[in-house]
Amino acid sequence: MQEEIKKEKKQKEPWFDWKKWLNYQSIVKQVPFLLFLTVLAVLYIFNGHYADNTIRAINKTAKEVQELKYEYISLKGELMLHSKPSELVKAVEVTGLKEPDRSPVVLADSTTINN
Repeated sequence: MQEEIKKEKKQKEPWFDWKKWLNYQSIVKQVPFLLFLTVLAVLYIFNGHYADNTIRAINKTAKEVQELKYEYISLKGELMLHSKPSELVKAVEVTGLKEPDRSPVVLADSTTINN
């Protein structure tokens, strides 16, 4: 008979005794662990924000590099255009300079010819 009562009590008792974990002393024991978890949560949130800001900065820098690349290509093309011989003639025509009609004359040193 006593064995049956013990079995019934065991079956009626909850598997986990919450009263044991919800008293003042056990809560005070858990405070350092809860503080540790809070610090970890704050660090996790900070790390997420830091990663987002870093990604934004990287994307902004990549966009600036792309714009500078386009500007470089554009300026290089303009330089190639303006350095063509026909464009140079047009540019210096305003100052009165003209392209020579005959080929340049090669000057020789007169001291070396006579010897």
